Amino acid sequence: MNSSKQSNADDRAVSPVIGVILMVAITVILAAVIGTFVLGLGDQLGDTAPQASFTVEDVSLNNSDQVDVNITKTGGEDLDPSQLTISVDGTRSGTIASNSTVANPWQSGTTAKVGPVGSGFNTSDTVEIRIIHDPSGNAIFEDTATVS
Repeated sequence: MNSSKQSNADDRAVSPVIGVILMVAITVILAAVIGTFVLGLGDQLGDTAPQASFTVEDVSLNNSDQVDVNITKTGGEDLDPSQLTISVDGTRSGTIASNSTVANPWQSGTTAKVGPVGSGFNTSDTVEIRIIHDPSGNAIFEDTATVS
């Protein structure tokens, strides 16, 4: 009779251990899901920057201390210039659409003359040019050029 009572006690001891393990696993999974939404990581998954390549053809000083930048789109997908902001030496100067006459969509092989952009430039200054995709907030192009 003693042996049958011991086997029942052993069978019961396994159940609480499995229950605790399952509760911990469920808690960890729920914490991960809630943390993802609270930190906003789920929102960033859909906002990816487009893939495109560019070449800075010319950066010229105009009549004042601003520059005009000629940028040629050399490859990648067609882009909406109203979603692209140009930045010269860290100063954002509006969208490509508002500062140039490039057509929508901006296709490969097309040059956009963007300007006037920035201020306080002189001939032979080295400037950093960035194109920023506004919906994603990512820089899709970055290069340096000399003002001529």
